[in-house]
Amino acid sequence: MKKALFYGLLGSLFFAFTFLFNRSMNLGGGYWLWSASLRYLFTLPVLWVIVQKQTGVQAVFREIRKQPVQWFLWSTVGFGLFYMPLSMASVYGESWFTAATWQITIVAGVLLTPLFGKKIPFKNLLCSAVILVGIFLLQLSHADHIHTDGMLAALALIIVAGFSYPLGNRKMLQYAPAEMTTIQRVFGMTLCSMPFWFLCSVYALASHGMPGAGQIFQSLIVAVFSGVIATILFFEATNMVKHNPRQLAVIEATQSGEVLFTLLGGICFLGDAMPTASGFIGIGIIIAGMILNSFLV
Repeated sequence: MKKALFYGLLGSLFFAFTFLFNRSMNLGGGYWLWSASLRYLFTLPVLWVIVQKQTGVQAVFREIRKQPVQWFLWSTVGFGLFYMPLSMASVYGESWFTAATWQITIVAGVLLTPLFGKKIPFKNLLCSAVILVGIFLLQLSHADHIHTDGMLAALALIIVAGFSYPLGNRKMLQYAPAEMTTIQRVFGMTLCSMPFWFLCSVYALASHGMPGAGQIFQSLIVAVFSGVIATILFFEATNMVKHNPRQLAVIEATQSGEVLFTLLGGICFLGDAMPTASGFIGIGIIIAGMILNSFLV
């Protein structure tokens, strides 16, 4: 469990680059849909090379051919319906605001437990409720900076992303064979989400033209740090505890570390506004909920 917890926290550090660079690309005039699409378009060849050197990609292709509907469906949910809304939400405020509100995925992960034949771990649900209080305070503190419609739009987008990510991940944990490695599973999901990202790219090209060099470079960094390193770390952590719903809830709660990393990075490097007093209280409650969650194990 300690190793899984370490992987989860380290993954949250690399995931923080998603929020920082998405915000940076928005400030630089980059189109959010290009930011979303390029991450996965760049991630695929990197994972392809890694998997080919380790085990060969043919093993992954064989598994996809056995259950193509499940692979394409849940990969699109877990990656497409996760990252597209999250990228769009970054348009509405500072990087730490998106990162902190994103922690609603911890609550989503707990609420999804009955779909997989297990009881909701109510102690973890209580911790998730604490995290929700922190998110509410954060939203309240940000109300002065964002028009109400924009704040509600960002919240709705993050809710969609927050449920899609653990749902797609857990479904593929069910369908992928036990002998499949984490890297193979991430590669297979990235590959099967490609039709979705190609469609998004076509729309982005038709509506906003080609992305700029700066956006392409930053998207490449996000692809390596978040799409490859962070995703593999997080998926490996969840794979270690996939049979224990309480421990799985704790690993998913490690994503709260993204809030602190993003807050520091956004203020230091992007000139993000500091949270208000209630915002800091909200962030503190979110992190406290994560720590409390870990102590329950």
